[in-house]
Amino acid sequence: MGGSSVCDGTLSLDEFNASARALVTKWRGIDVDALPDWEWRPCRKMGVPSETEGFVALEGVYRTRAGGQIEESSDDSVPDDAVEHDTSVQSSRDNVHLYDFHIVYSFSYKVPVLYFQGLQAGMHISEHYCGYLLPLFSFLIANICNLSLGGQLLTLDEIKKDLPPHSLQLLNKSKWTFITREEHPHLSRPWFTLHPCGTSDWMKLLLHKLGDKDRSLQYLPAWLSVAGQAVGLKIPLKLYCSS
Repeated sequence: MGGSSVCDGTLSLDEFNASARALVTKWRGIDVDALPDWEWRPCRKMGVPSETEGFVALEGVYRTRAGGQIEESSDDSVPDDAVEHDTSVQSSRDNVHLYDFHIVYSFSYKVPVLYFQGLQAGMHISEHYCGYLLPLFSFLIANICNLSLGGQLLTLDEIKKDLPPHSLQLLNKSKWTFITREEHPHLSRPWFTLHPCGTSDWMKLLLHKLGDKDRSLQYLPAWLSVAGQAVGLKIPLKLYCSS
């Protein structure tokens, strides 16, 4: 697709793809032990991975009420103490929730959009992997994807109870960080999302000090440093510092 100047706060699809891969690479390079890895997920058309379209996924983030995060544990119990950062763990109690975050390109707004969902922690089956199953079972699998055994997807009110105070304040006061529920463009299921209507405006300001060469590659790390705050996702400072 044709290029789009990031000077106006937007990205072309090609620039989004390049920035997404840069985000994945840089995340792994800073060695964030307490968090899962962001991964590039190619879209699948007729069972074949697309070479030009995809999204970035961070899945398996466990969270307690009021924004408390759970430290990684090697045993079968969830530790009582919560740590500052989001973490991935192997098991949980009923009061612990599991979150998935996807960064998807919006063709309408020409900006990234953060899709997310939370559910009762338990056995987690990612929707992404359901796409690899035989078509004969796809309908049945679609009804259990991203559900825990005996668990339910969280409502918006339940999700807000998991957020730290600064995230709630940002959602209440900022004109662009309001949450809507829309169909995930690549998974065809309803997910919560941060509406992208004002993204290009504040991204134009955020990227103003970066050089032209850095802007497209630094776009997603810089964007995530702001968008992540609204959903309680804490991003390491090193991620959006120019290297």
